[in-house]
This record gives sequence, C-alpha cells and structure tokens, in this order.
Amino acid sequence: MSRIGKLPIKIPGGVKVRQENSTIVVEGPKGTLERSIPREIGITIDSNEVTVKTLSTSRQARSLLGLTRTLVSNMITGVSEGFQKSLEISGVGYRAETDGKVLKLFVGFSTPLQYDLPEGIAVKIEKQVSLAISGINKEQVGMVAADIRGLKKPEPYKGKGIRYAGEKIRRKVGKSAGA
Repeated sequence: MSRIGKLPIKIPGGVKVRQENSTIVVEGPKGTLERSIPREIGITIDSNEVTVKTLSTSRQARSLLGLTRTLVSNMITGVSEGFQKSLEISGVGYRAETDGKVLKLFVGFSTPLQYDLPEGIAVKIEKQVSLAISGINKEQVGMVAADIRGLKKPEPYKGKGIRYAGEKIRRKVGKSAGA
C-alpha cells in the first residue's frame, strides 16, 4: 500500500471540500476546482481532513491511491495558496510583454511569438526578462510554463532562450579555429 496514499490531507480554513457522485469539488478563496475520482478509490471527508482509501485490492486500485491523494492535495493547496512557476529569458534583445491575455515574446525571430494565455493563468513580467506564471491548477501552470519554454529552448552554445528559473544549461564548446 502507498505510504503517501495513507496520509490524511488537512483542510485549511476557508476551503470547502465536497463529493458529488464520482467527482470531488474543492472551493477556496482563489477559486473552484473539480476532478473525477476513479471507481476503485473512495474518499472520506471529515470536518478538517480528507482521507483517500482503496475500495478493492487490485493492482490498479493500489497504484491509483497515491496519485489520487496527491491530486486532491494539490487541489486543496491550489485553491488556498495557488501555484507559481518562474521562467527566465536570456539573450541580447530578448524580452517579453503582455497584451491582455496574449503573451508576446521577442526571442530572436523576425516577428514576436504570441502565446494565448488560457483561462485561470496569470503572467507577471519583471524586468522584461523574468516571467512568473501563476494559477490554481498545478497541472495547467506546469503545462503553460513548458509550452512557453518550448517556443525557444535554451541552446547549449551561448545559453540563449527561455529556461526555468534556476535551471542549469549544459554548455558545449564551440568550433575552434584550427590548422
């Protein structure tokens, strides 16, 4: 049995968790999230904690236990605190700006790249080269950050491109003028 799956999830103040048929709905100060729960998993909601358990002893049920517990925990954290990913843009003349729900990236192409931000995602730009992507859904924040990074991945010779904050880029040695 999963060690993580057995742990109860504490519900912070201001967050309401309820179960409707096979979906779990989490409401908090930052918004509302809902997710369908697999048939093999049961959820018990007490006054201040949520417990996830398996309803059968199958291998599938045991493997879904830890996943479901983590997903519910992320939902509770998202509606109470939110999630954030940071990106850095490096390169001469590389910068970013927002125009409503459109992110414009000037990253070395003849025209700026445009990325339409999905609903529930906010981007804060600091000093034109640092992006902070935030939202209540951890999966969506991570996907948007990965999509933006994929528009201009950091290259190994000069390190130019879009990278996660704190990401180490393995640098290569360029050509050497030879004999």
